[in-house]
Amino acid sequence: MAGVSVAGERPEGEEVDGSGARARKPRKGAGGRGSGRSGKRSGPAGAWKAQGDPWAGERDGESRTDERPGRRRPRRETPEPGAAPEARGEPSRRDEGADPEGRAREICLRLLGMGPRTRAQLAEALRRKEIPDEVAERVLGRFTDVGLIDDEAFAQAWVQSRHAGRGLARRALAAELRRRGVAEETVSDAVETLDGDQEEQTARRLIARKAAATRGVEPAKRTRRLVGVLARKGYPPGLAYRVVREVLEEEGADVEDLPEGIDPD
Repeated sequence: MAGVSVAGERPEGEEVDGSGARARKPRKGAGGRGSGRSGKRSGPAGAWKAQGDPWAGERDGESRTDERPGRRRPRRETPEPGAAPEARGEPSRRDEGADPEGRAREICLRLLGMGPRTRAQLAEALRRKEIPDEVAERVLGRFTDVGLIDDEAFAQAWVQSRHAGRGLARRALAAELRRRGVAEETVSDAVETLDGDQEEQTARRLIARKAAATRGVEPAKRTRRLVGVLARKGYPPGLAYRVVREVLEEEGADVEDLPEGIDPD
């Protein structure tokens, strides 16, 4: 009969717990399994579960209070392009100019750490950095006294290195030293360390290497080209022509028809 339950059977929608008491199943839509709602638990535990781990930020090195609901992290202000150096985390011009002597020392040490410099080169670098002249002279004088600036040693090392590496003659070496602000007397003493025999031997080695690449070229044109190699390296015209003629003669070239004087290419 409808509405009457048979003994031993449970009405639909009821359950029996361990004590034997009957409990009604939750209806659909009330938050149970299969309901249309999210089914999240209410209360603190359910709220934490819905919002994520509240301690995650603290474990990641962030403040726990920043992860609380409703709290917004403070926005980091981005300085405008024209803002003062202090706002951009840079030293101000007032701070840079507070110790010009310290700045001058730092500039000189940095440049000398990159390679030897003459006093004139360092003075020019300080001038570009707007170091006062009296401060620059004081710092440069101190560096000279302790041997950090030595134009004579610089000039001698420059002459030996550039002559051996590039085959430059005394005239070209002197011009390079003058451009670097070395005094004329120091330049003369440095280039005089190269004697005439050493200069001629270097010129001969240069032409011996270049002559192999010019075989087959018309003799006069070949001679002009080889003389031009030595002329660009600062060798005197007379020495250059004599060395070229001797090298060509040694390899069997006909040099009888070559003029005594020739303009280099």
